[in-house]
Amino acid sequence: MLELGAQVGPGIFVPLAQPPQLELPLDTVKVSAGFPSPAADYEEKRLDINVYLVRNPVSTFFFAVEGDSMQGAEIFDGDILVVDKSVRPVHGHIVVAFIDGERLVKRLYRRAGRVALVAENPAYPTLEVAEGQELQVWGVVVGKFKRFGV
Repeated sequence: MLELGAQVGPGIFVPLAQPPQLELPLDTVKVSAGFPSPAADYEEKRLDINVYLVRNPVSTFFFAVEGDSMQGAEIFDGDILVVDKSVRPVHGHIVVAFIDGERLVKRLYRRAGRVALVAENPAYPTLEVAEGQELQVWGVVVGKFKRFGV
């Protein structure tokens, strides 16, 4: 029997039916990437990662990224993608898709009858979906987790 929240294959996880609440401190003052504001008062509220990244728990899955074809979209090897199957994929979305049975993460191109999966790294070619090829857009990437090496 498969437990909810269990890993069912490499990088594939079954979502939790009722995600546990995990509220972490969130400072209401934004972090400056330039000079810090000396006038910023310390204020705190709580952030639940499930509320922030998981809109529909039943249709949300997590995938580990392997490779560097999406680095231009800030998706790197080892990142964990948050993928929602309930979001309707449209042109420009980053999607998890199967093309001829191979699972990929790419940007969806759909214009003027042309369908393609576009890498965000110039070292990788655009994958044009030709007649006779099977393309299944599995879900839309709605976020990611990244762990720093500390």
